[in-house]
Amino acid sequence: MLRYREAGELHKDFHGSMNAAVEYVGRRYGREGLREVFKATAQRVYRSIYEGLKRGDWNELLEHWRYFMEREGAEFSIEVTDTEAVMTVRRCPAVAHLRKLGMTPSEFFCDQTVLLNEAWCEGTPFEAVTEVTGDGSCTQIIRKRPTLKEVDNDSE
Repeated sequence: MLRYREAGELHKDFHGSMNAAVEYVGRRYGREGLREVFKATAQRVYRSIYEGLKRGDWNELLEHWRYFMEREGAEFSIEVTDTEAVMTVRRCPAVAHLRKLGMTPSEFFCDQTVLLNEAWCEGTPFEAVTEVTGDGSCTQIIRKRPTLKEVDNDSE
């Protein structure tokens, strides 16, 4: 069950505030400053998602992805196999809303996604790979790390 489910009116202008925040932190403290902020967010604020990943369970993360992408009207798909979950975002609602407001996304804007995914996977059996593929599009992959047994079998 998704713990972080927001109900009620959707306030997309939040993305404008986040754009300003990541721009400020990124300019003042660099990517390492952003990494600290998003690590705390992933591992403390969204703790149950992080704890699930540490147990080897990605279900709450996948539900989180799906819920918020659907809630904001993203153009996306999620494909899940035994070893990886791939979310392809063809139209990011956050970037689209910034553009609608006449704002240019900060060069650090997508770091929210990249660094949050990396922090969620830190210390878990998963790894995150996020590729920004265009203006408002990306591919996010959460992949099961190979176990030592699988690595040993591959080297034989």
